Amino acid sequence: MPSMMRGFPTEESTRVTLDNWQEPDSVQWSFRHMRELMGSQRIAAGVKTRPLPEGPRADLSAVSVSRLSRGTETVQDVIDTTHTDALVVLHDGALVAEWYAEGMSAESVHLMMSCSKSIVGCVAGILTERGLLDPSAATTHYVPEVDGSGYGGTSVRDLLDMRTGVAFSEAYTNPDAQVRVMERSMGWRPIAEGDPLGAYAYLASLERETDHGGVFTYRSADTDMLGWVCERAAGVRMADLISELVWRPIGAERDAEITCDTVGTAIHDGGVSATARDMARFGQMLLEEGIVDGAPVVPSSWIQAAYDRPEDVRKAFAASDNEAVLPGGWYRSQFWFVPGGDDVALVCLGIHGQMVFVHPSTRLVAVKQSSWPAAQDVDHLVDTLRAFRLLGTALAGR
Repeated sequence: MPSMMRGFPTEESTRVTLDNWQEPDSVQWSFRHMRELMGSQRIAAGVKTRPLPEGPRADLSAVSVSRLSRGTETVQDVIDTTHTDALVVLHDGALVAEWYAEGMSAESVHLMMSCSKSIVGCVAGILTERGLLDPSAATTHYVPEVDGSGYGGTSVRDLLDMRTGVAFSEAYTNPDAQVRVMERSMGWRPIAEGDPLGAYAYLASLERETDHGGVFTYRSADTDMLGWVCERAAGVRMADLISELVWRPIGAERDAEITCDTVGTAIHDGGVSATARDMARFGQMLLEEGIVDGAPVVPSSWIQAAYDRPEDVRKAFAASDNEAVLPGGWYRSQFWFVPGGDDVALVCLGIHGQMVFVHPSTRLVAVKQSSWPAAQDVDHLVDTLRAFRLLGTALAGR
């Protein structure tokens, strides 16, 4: 069990607040209880749940993994040593592995951090298919309020692929980085004097740093701007868009949640909490090219176009710092793509170890909810990616 929030009333020394919820000692508790820390909106599930049929149990201890700093171990070792809170693995749509840390269960929702971005990207794809959103249009066509900001001159496609030239640093260890300042405006930290009130007011205050459409630079603000665009295009708030367009159609079993700021704006870049099983259903939909039980959810063409990225998308990634960690990869429509050998995995990633791993060539979907003490850990990330890829290969008998 998490060591924080002990006693009734809670012992002051173990209390989790907006000041400390992202600290190493707090994340395990806070990621499971976001609605107790800040405002949250319900993402309603439907009445029809997509079953997860049981398959033969996978032996995670039988698959070897070459780890970055620990030599050769097993997939089970990776799970055991990377602060895992929940694990769900599907192979060919069947449940082959499921595990929960103490205090977690199949009913527990857990913060997915930036895996939320991929859900918002799917909303954008659906709105595009319905003719409500044009990725080639200017951002200001939907949100004229940001015309005088750094987002003036950007396109929706720039937002989708994080290739705006907006000045925004994602340096989590720097308390003065824009990502940490934005958190104060959006209610993830106590607001300071002079901070814009609300996520959208903060976005409108950002400035331009470089040309738009250039190098891929991971900016959470770009997803928040994309969410604002989607809400304007549809005339519906994000929590309800996700429910109507994604959560109900995938057959989610439980309601999800998304945190919101003090003026009721959803935090599109990282605010979704959901069960591991429902995130696996989301991953299975992606594996099946947007189809659930024969019905389209996300346009197959949207997903395929992200796999078949233009060459400039690959070049934009190659010129970024991410190339050293994920060589040969790319970022498209709010998804990461990670090559390995002759195939490519589609991956949804969130800091502190959240992952949805979709591997079409082996028909594997793996969800890992975690509470890494640090926001980013290259060893944990690479080891987990390797473990899931090798597990898929083993289950496929290759």
